[in-house]
Amino acid sequence: MAEEKFDVIVVGAGPAGSTAAYMLAKEGLSVLLVERGRQAGAKNMTGGIIYSRIVHEVFPRFWEEAPVERAITSYNIVFLNGRSALTLNFKCPRFADPPYNAFSVLRAKFDQWMAGKAEEAGAMIVTGATVDDLVMEDGKVKGIRSGGDEIFADVVIDAEGAKSLLVEKAGLRGDFNPADVSVGVKEVVELPEEVIDERFAVGKGEGAAFTLIGGLQGVVGGGFLYTNKSSLSLGIVARIDSLMEKKVKVHELIEDYKMHPYISRLIEGGSIVEYSAAILHERGLRQVPKLYTDGFLVTGSAACLLINNLFTLRGMDLAVASGAAAAKAVLRAKQKGDFSASTLSAYESFLRENFVLTDMETFSRVPDLMDNRRVFTVYPELLCLLMESLFSVHPAPTMKAFRRLRELMKGRVGLFEALGDLFKVYRAL
Repeated sequence: MAEEKFDVIVVGAGPAGSTAAYMLAKEGLSVLLVERGRQAGAKNMTGGIIYSRIVHEVFPRFWEEAPVERAITSYNIVFLNGRSALTLNFKCPRFADPPYNAFSVLRAKFDQWMAGKAEEAGAMIVTGATVDDLVMEDGKVKGIRSGGDEIFADVVIDAEGAKSLLVEKAGLRGDFNPADVSVGVKEVVELPEEVIDERFAVGKGEGAAFTLIGGLQGVVGGGFLYTNKSSLSLGIVARIDSLMEKKVKVHELIEDYKMHPYISRLIEGGSIVEYSAAILHERGLRQVPKLYTDGFLVTGSAACLLINNLFTLRGMDLAVASGAAAAKAVLRAKQKGDFSASTLSAYESFLRENFVLTDMETFSRVPDLMDNRRVFTVYPELLCLLMESLFSVHPAPTMKAFRRLRELMKGRVGLFEALGDLFKVYRAL
């Protein structure tokens, strides 16, 4: 293999890499897909839902053969304080009908399926291989180094994930600041399918998604919970600089999180069958590096393509979309016989056509909200205390809601501070 030259080398067999490899191999290009895990999905961690639109465009009616878990029909935003919870619930039965809106997935299964589709299309897959460096000639990427081998290609597509070093080696990005990165930990909690159906009030094959705000001992971050067929994906995402400041270990944080009455009720009787961790980029569009150079493209998490709009966290569908856009850019370059940065720059245009960069621009102000610690501490506490007050009967005259809120705000946040924060939320969303 070291003596062979490929049209394209794709590094990483996650959603971005497998999509690019599949589309390019289907068009007859020689494609090498390199994965450092023992199999696709072995090194990947995710909260667990993928939005269907772009996946359906690349793999029509994928849900008929892909190992999806449940069609998400119930979305919940939950504000937590020490023991209480305020939940906003939205249910949409239409999301249970084709082409669906989103599915919960387990990456170990789903990534293997996607890599299998790339292999069926003609891509060569090599697992258990680490890419150590890029082969560079006159400042242009010409291939990869793996172990003692040099393998050449017209284009290298980086789909290594959030910790990719190839982006740095290509000169497209520097190191990260702790305030720009969060650590996510996830546990898969096994429960019988019928228990999940009843506990989360969903129909057979339907599922629920939860975004959890607050309850992290003052650490900037939040939680998530998704229902799978016979398990739950429960996790937290905490910003690294906040963990350092609070001197809290993330594994201790999730153990404390599971003790909250709201969460403990949902996972009661379950057994933990998987634990994983990963880093996530938090700065949205401003953290996206330059996406191309001569003979090189960056996709998925390696390109920091992630949308957090406080209600949903989107990463997997953006990875698929970026893999598809990268494949289109390479096919155009192949037609021209030119793999320079000038030709590969079409990749950015394709990312706008399928709304990846457009959607990231829409929510480009949201990362600024993450710097406001009141969003994760003061406001969840206030909301829960206010609702507790409204639903309680006291041996004293009842206050109107706004007066009670002002009383609760004393010592926590000023009125003008709160109005300013509300305006920032309006601008961001």
